[in-house]
Amino acid sequence: MREYYTQMEAAKKGIVTPEMEIVAAKENMGVDKLMKLVACGQVAIPANINHTSLSPEGIGSGLKTKINVNLGISGDCKDYSVEMQKVDMAIKFGVEAIMDLSNYGKTNTFRQQLIEKSPAMIGTVPMYDAIGYLDKDLLEISAKDFLKVVEAHAKEGVDFMTIHAGINKRAVEAFKREGRRMNIVSRGGSLLFAWMEMTGNENPFYEFYDDVLEILREYDVTISLGDALRPGCIDDSSDAGQIAELIELGNLTKRAWEKDVQVMVEGPGHMAMNEIAANMVMQKRICHNAPFYVLGPLVTDIAPGYDHITSAIGGAIAAANGADFLCYVTPAEHLRLPDINDVKEGIVASRIAAHAADIAKGIPGARDIDNKMSDARHKVDWEEMFSLAIDGEKAREYFESTPPKDRHTCSMCGKMCAVRTTNMILDGKKVEFCTEK
Repeated sequence: MREYYTQMEAAKKGIVTPEMEIVAAKENMGVDKLMKLVACGQVAIPANINHTSLSPEGIGSGLKTKINVNLGISGDCKDYSVEMQKVDMAIKFGVEAIMDLSNYGKTNTFRQQLIEKSPAMIGTVPMYDAIGYLDKDLLEISAKDFLKVVEAHAKEGVDFMTIHAGINKRAVEAFKREGRRMNIVSRGGSLLFAWMEMTGNENPFYEFYDDVLEILREYDVTISLGDALRPGCIDDSSDAGQIAELIELGNLTKRAWEKDVQVMVEGPGHMAMNEIAANMVMQKRICHNAPFYVLGPLVTDIAPGYDHITSAIGGAIAAANGADFLCYVTPAEHLRLPDINDVKEGIVASRIAAHAADIAKGIPGARDIDNKMSDARHKVDWEEMFSLAIDGEKAREYFESTPPKDRHTCSMCGKMCAVRTTNMILDGKKVEFCTEK
């Protein structure tokens, strides 16, 4: 029998859990050091007791930057088999987390299949599922009804849940007072805002926050405190609504830790590059160094079709300055539900951002694979290069599409390859280009 409910409770009691041992090995970190970080909340290990296929990961200070893939069906795209192909793609590329954002019909069958097969941690947003799960319109849903959905997801084995508890009446007042170009762009946040305005009631996840925490504690679900007032365009970033909600999230973080519930805090959004570093510092300060989970940030608003790139730019800056967890963005962002190719592009872009940030942060061992790639390039060992690449299949496809006459070069420079030339000279060989003259 477990002597603890959550990873945080175990850490506070000085108990090393199997999950801590696995994470410590993955991170090349001493397990005692990791346990202290979990105990104080700087690291979360989302690991629902009912997710038996999970390969645990740690998110937070001193650890590698993790990435999340969003998927799920909508009313216009109802093919679960396609979504499962996206799951397979995510697992193939080694992503650490998958969020099921399905918002149409009865979603629990797909979610249960996902939890059963996925070694990646699984996240959900219960607010999305409330209307379909309860089969009620928004105005008909009671505060207690929302908690039923949270409990259902927890029982199924979800490792972390986005709960928009910070958009309370105080935060809404700040948002309304200042005004915005894009208003609220968070789907869950907008639904809660609508419910609050129509009923006149407080946010149920805020009003009954202690009840939510009791549910999460029982199954060791990590709460991901949602940023309902995140900026949806760069003109809205760092405004009163965003900061007012962040202050609420800082208080909710401490309340969760008091009940031994692990916490992540979600952040922007759309944000100009020059504001990102300061926002990372501010979040860590206000939210007591809790792990920070960011969407992007997207650094410009004019690149639909290429927002995996705008997101990767912002994500790299964010992670290099303290963000711990990046939510991928695909080329389909703002346009449609992503297809499997979009998912792949989003994963690779996010992987690049996370890895680049880990190098900048000095994460132990982060540079090792880059050094191996450099050694392979020095030797012009194409097979080794393909094996080390984030997307080796694409690298091979590009190389083979215009094959060089000499395998010791590529078709870009041919015999004038700088690496080839320098290697030959250092090996005491003569470099000649006009041998057929």
